[in-house]
This record gives sequence, structure tokens and C-alpha cells, in this order.
Amino acid sequence: MSSSGSKKRVSITAPSDAPTTRLGGKKAAPRRSMGPRQQSLPAFTPDNYSSDEDDKFYHEDAATKRKKKKTTMGGDHDNTNEEEKGDDPGSGWTNGQVPPQFTPTMTLHPYTRSGRLMLYSHHRRWINFQSSWSRIGKGSTELDAVHKESSLGQSIMTGCLIEEGKTVRALVAQLCERFYKAGWATGTGGGVSIRVGGPAEHRPYRVFVAPSGVQKEDMVGDDVFELDMERNVVSPPKTPNLRQSACTPLWYVVYKRVPTAMCVIHTHSMYAQLATLLDPTEQSDVLRITHLEMLKGVGNHSYDSVLEVPIIDNRPTEDLLADQLDAAILKYPNCNAVLVRRHGIYAWGDSWEQAKAQCESFDYLFETAVKMKGMGLDSGVVPVSGTYRNEEDVKMTMEGGGGEEEKKDDGSNSPPAKRQKTEVGGGGSGVAPAFNASSATNNDADLECSRKTDIPIVPRDAKVLLLDIEGTTTSISFVKDVLFPYVKKNLTSYIDTMSDEEKTTTLAELRADVDALDANHVVKQMNLNDTIVDIVTALMDSDVKATGLKSLQGKMWKSGYASGELVGHIYSDFLPMLDWCKDNYVKVCIYSSGSIAAQKLLFKHTEKGDITEYFGGRHFDTTSGSKKESSSYQTIALALGVKPEEVIFVSDLEAEIYASRGAGMRAVVSVRPGNAPLSAETKGEFPIVRSLLQLCGNAN
Repeated sequence: MSSSGSKKRVSITAPSDAPTTRLGGKKAAPRRSMGPRQQSLPAFTPDNYSSDEDDKFYHEDAATKRKKKKTTMGGDHDNTNEEEKGDDPGSGWTNGQVPPQFTPTMTLHPYTRSGRLMLYSHHRRWINFQSSWSRIGKGSTELDAVHKESSLGQSIMTGCLIEEGKTVRALVAQLCERFYKAGWATGTGGGVSIRVGGPAEHRPYRVFVAPSGVQKEDMVGDDVFELDMERNVVSPPKTPNLRQSACTPLWYVVYKRVPTAMCVIHTHSMYAQLATLLDPTEQSDVLRITHLEMLKGVGNHSYDSVLEVPIIDNRPTEDLLADQLDAAILKYPNCNAVLVRRHGIYAWGDSWEQAKAQCESFDYLFETAVKMKGMGLDSGVVPVSGTYRNEEDVKMTMEGGGGEEEKKDDGSNSPPAKRQKTEVGGGGSGVAPAFNASSATNNDADLECSRKTDIPIVPRDAKVLLLDIEGTTTSISFVKDVLFPYVKKNLTSYIDTMSDEEKTTTLAELRADVDALDANHVVKQMNLNDTIVDIVTALMDSDVKATGLKSLQGKMWKSGYASGELVGHIYSDFLPMLDWCKDNYVKVCIYSSGSIAAQKLLFKHTEKGDITEYFGGRHFDTTSGSKKESSSYQTIALALGVKPEEVIFVSDLEAEIYASRGAGMRAVVSVRPGNAPLSAETKGEFPIVRSLLQLCGNAN
């Protein structure tokens, strides 16, 4: 706007040195100035305008060029063999095919319709140094299940190393910006390395690496280092005072161990990090994923392959990971990535396009694995249904055929998938105490979905649902790993807040707990000081469940929940199941050996907020009887005013399952990661659910 408030008209004219196009010997009419509509176009931004130089050029399509050529030559001669190279697929300004001069048919790229049409017809958005886009799956067809190599174009810049270097540097910056937007490179983390050249092009490799400590969304090509294969700096960045990425030693491990790798990507993806924590013991050295479509995107694998992604432990600095990374690549040669526990991922490919596509596919799979775990499903287990099988496959599955020696013949070199087995060793009842600090154990065999079972569903089969807590609604190790450590950590400070009367009463209750123990109990053999701290520590270390101890623990947990330091854990499928039951008039009740007060505390302070309203006060604890006695379940049914057979009871403990069935209830086994392993007898007799949503169904 001018100072007088009127709009200023802007005239766009060709530079004085631009050739003048003549039509019939006359100068072309001058272009008209921009009107108000053109002046109101949105401002250029890096997201919608790809080059500062592009406004110097007039883009025109092939038809206009041919028409102009006819006019210039006189007559109807149409030399279609001399079409501009800009018509080739994937060519355009990103590959150096910019028209060399202005023309009258300028389009306001990328704002007008013709400009957008030109952009999406010919001009790729990614900077590149190849003559065509790299297609994933060299030598394969669209029907092949496994893809391994990229189909690369020829370098268009080998004749000018300066231009090639400038292009690759800019591409590294563009990739880093994109990864930042994906949430993979926040806080200057992550990075990219690309190498070009090599024996295939009869010249040395040129290795380009991102810098350290630079905002990835603001990187430019001038920030990028060029190195040789010995990590010597060939060309430093123009930006002063930069350091090479801390990832550089690891990129070189990949380049030297995987000769075909031409790009390595490191991200701090949230799902890559969480995927390394799916094993609660954090001891697993591999993450397994199978029967997901995006397995095709990581290279060397198909939908029904078993992908094994190695996991290495994190170290204080990246360079210390080099030996671990090298060993992981050697051990798992078919995987194009390595996870770093509590850190992120390194992924690579034989082109930057393949590395990017595989990194995206890995992240999709990690997100799926994490969310499946929240549903009580294991991403590394072959599903019992939902995937097409011919009759022979089904027969082998149900009979446990194939075994671990079976090999796949799809070229993927994938390890054999876990087969569904009808019996798994490990006998014994596997009984563990509920709401009293059970430890997580390895129950992978139970998570394999051993067979189809007839699961009773609500509200069709029952309108009362009675649930255990630990191992059913909540992680089996929540009390052991969260609640109990909280008591030990805060015991002394909590005692300091107690009145003298409270201390006296608490100590008397704890003494009574010790007196009630058998004479040969280990606690009675200890030379304990007569203090609250010593007695509580001894009882908890010996896994004693006593009234006085539980009372004190409950008071401390109440304080922890109120302060927000404690948050009750529930599985992600629990709240949707509660909503289903509420909408379908199904009563949900809780029966746990943890006190009713402790139950309400947990459900009042969950990760999803207060969910106690769903239970309507229908809580039961061992005041109704032992959970291992059938009479207890009859007492609960009587209190609810229903017959036992009208109740579905769900628990992870075999003794409770058998007791509830003995009372006439419909018993269902809950299998969650870390639950006590089930006996073959239990798996053969009772329906099994790995998500509480499996209990929800139609009333018909």
C-alpha cells in the first residue's frame, strides 16, 4: 500500500538481456502488469515455493513450445523428435531442466492452475543428483513379495563435482528438515549421511555428513561436511565453527560393513525408542514383528516374514556404540536397521530414497508394535486368524507342524515364524499373588494364540463382568515395580509426618503381623530392631502379606496418588471396554486381594483419569473370602443378586480360574505380557483373551 492508501500496481517485465520473441516479424506485445487479484496472492514460503531463482523463468508446456516452433519456422512442420527434455518423466527444474530464457507464457508457479499443473506434471519436490527417481525394487515386478535393491538413474553431475557437492549438501539439509517435521530430529538430534561415486562410477566415494548441534529444521547445504572414506575432511562447511555429527563414526561402520549402503539415517523417533522397551526386562537383543503389510517396505521381507530388528544398549556417547553396531549388523544381515535402546534407530539403504522409505516403514512398524502391546497383542506372533491360509496351512498350524526347522522359500531369508502349538511345556500352576507385588515373567508361549477358543461375550452371554486387577486390567508388575518401591523410598519421610499416636498404633499393628507368622518364618529368625522402618522392610523383603503392613502401605499410596507422584496403570483396551459395557448395560465389578480402598485409589488416579464411576461401588476383596475358594465366588454372586452362571470372571491366575468355575461362573483367562505362564491343561480347558475388548460383542 502507498502512503496515500491506494494499491501500488507492479509491472513484471523481462530482463533487458532476455531475447525478444517475434511473431510474424513483429515484437510480441508487452505483458500486462499485475492486477489486484494477482497482487493478493499469498506470500512465498519455503513450504510452497521451492527455489528463490525460479521466479526468473517462464514455464511453458510442450504444446506451447511446438506451436511456437511452428510459427517461428513458418508452416505446419512439427518436429516432434526435437521435443524439449523437460517432457521426460521426472525432469524439470529440480533436475536442471529449466527453460533457458523467458517466454510470454509465464505461469505464476506454483499459484495459478497452469503453474500447479506444471509443478505436479514434471517437477519433483525433492532435490536430486540422479537423472531419474530411484524406484524401490530393482529387477522385480509389482507382484513380487520381497524388494531388495533400488533401480537408480545415472548421475547428471559427474562432470561438475562442485555442482554435485552443492546438490547433495542441499539434499542432506532438505532431509533433515523433513525428519524434524516428522518429530524424528527435535532438539538438534538425529542426522543424515549420503555418499556418492565409488567403484561403479570409477571414482572415489564422496561422503557428506550433517553437522552436530545445528537446528535440523534450519539447516542449509553450507552446514554440511564432505569427507572421504577415511573420514578426512575434503571440504569443510562454509558455516564456521561447526563440528561433524556425533553419528559420523557409526555411519562409517555401516558404509564399511554394508558396501551397497549409500545413505544412513539416524533418528530419535519416539516409537523407535518405545519399541526397545517392549521387553520390560530390557534384556532382549531383538524385536520381532510379523504379519504386517509394511514389512515389505523395510527390504528383504514380505508380509508373512518375521522381521528381526537387533537392539543394542545405549552408551554415554555415540562413538562408543560402534563395536555393538558392527556386531549387530553381522548377526542380522537381512535387517537394514539397528535399534539403540532408549535412544533411536540407525537405518540405511542403497540410495537415499530407499533409506528414507525404509526408515519410514520401520517407524510405522514400531508404532504398530507399541500399540499392539497396549492391546495385549504381540507383534512377533503369527495371528490365529485374520490372514488367509489354505487348508494344509491350517492343518499344520493346529497340529503344531513345521517346527522351528521350517524354512521359508520366498527369498526373504527370514527366520521361521512362531507356530501355533496346542501344548507348551513348563507345567505347574504358575500361581502368583494378586495385588501383592508379582514380578513379570516370560510368558511368550501363552501370547502365541495357541488355538481358537469360544470366548463368552457381553452382553450376549452375561450381563455381569467380574475382573481381577493385576495381569488383567493392570500390568502384573505395577505393584512390584511402582507401588512397593514408592513405599520403601518414602517410608522414613512419611513416618516423620505421623503423629506420636499414629506411630504407636502403626508399630503395634506391625508387631501383630510378625507375631502371626509361623515360628519358622524367616522374619522371626531376624534380629529386628523394634522400629516401623525395620519391620516394614523385613516384611516386604520376605513378601509377607499382612493386615498392618497393608494398612500402612495403603495410607502411603493414598498420599502418593494425591500428590500426583503415583499414577495407576491400566491397559489401553480397558477404558474402551468399560465404555462398551456402559453402553450395553453390563455391570463391571472388581475382585482383587488388594483392599477395596487400594482398588479405588488405583482406579481414581489412572493415566486416563478417574474411572471409578464405571464400577458403581461394586468392589470385592478378600473379606468376601479367598480368591482360591469357590465359596468366595458364590458369596459375590449372592451379593450381586445374580446366579453364578450369569457372571463372567476374568483373571490371570489359574487357581482363581478353577475356583470360579467350581462356583458355576464362566471363567476366562487373561494373558498379558509378563503374566505367570499357563499350564497346558489350563490352555486346553479355558477360553483365553489377550485384550478385554475380545469380551465385547453383539447381543444377537
